[in-house]
Amino acid sequence: MLTKLVKSYAAAVQGISATVVTVEVNCSKGIQFFLVGLPDVAVRESHERIISALQVCGYKFPRNRIVINMAPADIRKEGSSYDLPLAIGILAAAEQIDSSALSKFLMMGELSMDGSLQPIKGALPIAIKAREEGFKGIILPKQNACEAAVVNNLEVYGASNIKEVLEFMDGKRVLSPTVIDTRKEFYDRQQLFDCDFSDVRGQENVKRAMEVAAAGGHNLIMVGPPGSGKSMLAKRLPTILPPFTLQESLETTKIHSVAGKISGGTSLMVQRPFRSPHHTISNVAMVGGGAFPQPGEISLAHNGVLFLDELPEFNRSVLEVMRQPLEDRLINISRARFTVEYPAGFMLVASMNPCPCGYYNHPDRPCLCSPGAVQKYMNRISGPLLDRIDIQIEIVPVPFEKISEQQPSEPSAAVRERVIKARAIQEKRFAAYDGIYCNAQMNTKLLHQYAVPDAAGLSILKTAMQRLCLSARAYDRILKVSRTIADLDDSERIEVRHLAEAIQYRSLDRENWGM
Repeated sequence: MLTKLVKSYAAAVQGISATVVTVEVNCSKGIQFFLVGLPDVAVRESHERIISALQVCGYKFPRNRIVINMAPADIRKEGSSYDLPLAIGILAAAEQIDSSALSKFLMMGELSMDGSLQPIKGALPIAIKAREEGFKGIILPKQNACEAAVVNNLEVYGASNIKEVLEFMDGKRVLSPTVIDTRKEFYDRQQLFDCDFSDVRGQENVKRAMEVAAAGGHNLIMVGPPGSGKSMLAKRLPTILPPFTLQESLETTKIHSVAGKISGGTSLMVQRPFRSPHHTISNVAMVGGGAFPQPGEISLAHNGVLFLDELPEFNRSVLEVMRQPLEDRLINISRARFTVEYPAGFMLVASMNPCPCGYYNHPDRPCLCSPGAVQKYMNRISGPLLDRIDIQIEIVPVPFEKISEQQPSEPSAAVRERVIKARAIQEKRFAAYDGIYCNAQMNTKLLHQYAVPDAAGLSILKTAMQRLCLSARAYDRILKVSRTIADLDDSERIEVRHLAEAIQYRSLDRENWGM
């Protein structure tokens, strides 16, 4: 036979972006198979999966000399999702199917031995890249079709097996494109929560602290004995955060898509993520990375909440690696050949017991720990990390009278309305500053511009820092939180009562804590 060269198109995901990969297949006389272009082991193993899948579907793997190049050759091709474009390219080069439509479509999919297509990671960024590069459409496993169909001006075809794709290329089968009404999907499911603040009895001071944290994007830590409701309150924080914008939703969905966390049939993430890793988590799992870098928990919590329960039980090094992402709101993962960047703009919410036994400052139960043991327990959290937590609130057990109340508490919807109004004020205030959207992100220059207390406020702040033995690092945090409290109060100026409330939220900065 004459030598024939055909090209099919796939994509490689790096970070949360994709690069088009051209699969060049040369079919000529001989009986050999070569796969080049920096493929990993999973890609090289595709040869055996393709042979089996084609046999089951009634096609023959060509007995010719086949050379496949995956360009660009300097980008490493990872995973089994290249099976589909490789198989299509091989049959087209062997003239078993029509190759005229190959240039119009980008294809991705893992093949099972029976020819069925398994879901892939990163369908959304791949679809976005396909539209950018001018492809007519994209062919994916059916489980990924809704996710990719979020991208408009692109035909998205979901297939169950390779036979459907082969017949589609030959014009023997019609595949219906998947169509999603993105805005309807986005707005219809935004208010559907499994839990609500109305479920929580008592703890009004903690609810208020969480409202302030949500309104200003502040990090928060709750300190209290076991069973006082720390985890219950933290899980309800997303219900009072402002709803996603469409841009935030797309960005968050891309991250979860790359990590393979999007369930089949889901198109967009419409609620802010809530991630709660176990305290045995490793550094890499927290910040991301690995031999083939993947997003970590801090990136999966982007635009949402990262909840660290029992903070002192986490490995010290795990907590320390979060310091830079907390400031920069992104994480850079560098390898010898490349560097990837993942967003990490999350709200840190943590909880902890006040001492090893858990009952320090408990109103009814005595603490069995020595003052030294309490201090040692608190010192498991470093000062630099604590410096990045704006609100520190003590929480006490709810009395029986409150627990047994039948009347529900204030619902999340009511709190959320106040939070949304406060965030709107901040968005208007920081409209001219790129990358700053809420009070928690203010730098020193902006603090001096927008969070300046009057003479009476400075006086009470000075008195509080002296009498309560507050550390110097608490100063900026108090001003940021007081600015948020003033926004919730729809006040242009920071008043004494706003500062007084903010000062209450610096419990762990007191030098006599645990003594």
